[in-house]
Amino acid sequence: MMLILVICLVVIGLGMTIFFFSRYKKCTSDRILVIYGKTNGGQSSKCMHGGGAFVWPVIQAFEYLDLTPIPIDIPLEGALDKEGNRVNTPSTFTVGISTDPSIMSNAAERLLGLQLTQIRDLATDIIFGQMRLVIASLDIETINSDRDLLINKISDYVQNELNKVGLRLINVNIKDITDNSGYLTALGKWISAGKPEVTEDLSSPIEAEKMDTNLTPLSPCEQWYVEGSEIQVWDMKDEPIRRASVELKVLYGSTLIGTTDDEGIVKLA
Repeated sequence: MMLILVICLVVIGLGMTIFFFSRYKKCTSDRILVIYGKTNGGQSSKCMHGGGAFVWPVIQAFEYLDLTPIPIDIPLEGALDKEGNRVNTPSTFTVGISTDPSIMSNAAERLLGLQLTQIRDLATDIIFGQMRLVIASLDIETINSDRDLLINKISDYVQNELNKVGLRLINVNIKDITDNSGYLTALGKWISAGKPEVTEDLSSPIEAEKMDTNLTPLSPCEQWYVEGSEIQVWDMKDEPIRRASVELKVLYGSTLIGTTDDEGIVKLA
């Protein structure tokens, strides 16, 4: 009789030990353990990154959230800038589920049970919307010339929205910046060309007298300004260089020759 009692106690002890270990869930560093059901503090779930916890049967259950980084291609095209220009900014983003304790609960509420492809689709929609907002707040010159500012604003806008669903922004890479009108192509081309050179005064003495200009042959260009497909040049007296042949050094050693009009403007071909 005593032997039977001992055997029963041993079996019960082994069963309880096996049960305890089967309900103790460990969390590796690349996952978040989400325990839901009856939790302390009246919270909808308890999130853990690393470590482990005992999951009570019947009143509790658990799932894992994967922390694998998610790369996302954002081929943004035709976004309107502050001045109404359509800008193309193809980019690559990398996002992942946040391990910040204040944000993990958002992930548990909104991402639990979703596949990585579904999380990617959700993040893609958020990023597209926020990038359009950022582009709309800047003019095309700022977007093109200050890429750090553009990336910082995109990061701030996107991060705030991703946090609401439990995600975090890991990396942003702007592949290229172009526009549908070709303005940035022309702008980059002429800025890289350097200072325009006035090679010939094409106005006749009578025309020069009528325009009351002191332009002399080969008057040097002291100022120039690019806008769209045009470049305007002024001389050292801040007068527009009118009716003059202007040489512009462009990329790869090429030279383009244009003629200024009465306002000192050369049309860029």
